[in-house]
Amino acid sequence: MKKGFNNILKGTFLINEDAPKSWRMILFVSVLAIVMIASSHSADKKVHHIARLNNEAKELRSAFVDGRTRLMELKKETVVELKMEKKGLAISEIPPTKIKVKSQK
Repeated sequence: MKKGFNNILKGTFLINEDAPKSWRMILFVSVLAIVMIASSHSADKKVHHIARLNNEAKELRSAFVDGRTRLMELKKETVVELKMEKKGLAISEIPPTKIKVKSQK
């Protein structure tokens, strides 16, 4: 056990007659490690992007609700009446009447 550990530390397993097998395995493990790291970084990027989009969607939803609330406030009859009084217009005292047109045959 001690001899095998010393061989690993000294690197003699890389230069003996079974070295090509060792190099292939080291290369394979290295490639797998690089692929795993790249995949992890890609997943982290996607998670951050999703979080950013969720925050943006919440902000846009909030702005939409705020705009809709202001619009409903502006559409109230009392608000419209006050704005029209400032411009010199008032609500008619006479109710509207229906005009009937007879066809000319």
